[in-house]
Amino acid sequence: MTAGAVVWLTGLPASGKTTLAARIRERLVALGAAAVLLDSDLLRPIIAADLDYQVAGRDEFYRRLAELAAVIARQGCTALVAATAPTRAQRALARALAPRFIEVHLDVPLEECAARDPKGLYARARAGQAPDLPGAGAPYEAPSAAEVVARGGEDESAVDAVIALLGGAGSRSATGR
Repeated sequence: MTAGAVVWLTGLPASGKTTLAARIRERLVALGAAAVLLDSDLLRPIIAADLDYQVAGRDEFYRRLAELAAVIARQGCTALVAATAPTRAQRALARALAPRFIEVHLDVPLEECAARDPKGLYARARAGQAPDLPGAGAPYEAPSAAEVVARGGEDESAVDAVIALLGGAGSRSATGR
């Protein structure tokens, strides 16, 4: 395994980012690699409780998250970041900070994400209570050239592709596309 990388999983809310990140982490650990899952939903209250969901607040949150992931990667671990980061600029900053960066785009249709809606985010957006939800009220800029494209959190070929890009054994696919 190649040490020290940031794997950033991006996609619309409820696209399966955390599920896929957990699957990748499980495989990495089984291969003997050190891997940390950084779930933005869990970390926001810890590293960004002082920030709102407006553009400047989101930019700062994703900057902090990117810095944390880079610190972890520079210590030889794989940091798996499950975070929407709705702009290409936010993800470009994360890429620039990381010693090695792999972008995974969960390419799941908005309708499917809204139907899943485990946290009620899309329902709140439809009711006017979450106007800044990426994809529903705020823009989401899909990656133009992600290293891996996944079709959801259960996409085993995407797990294989990430493992292959990290230099792991036992992968079945190198593209995830």
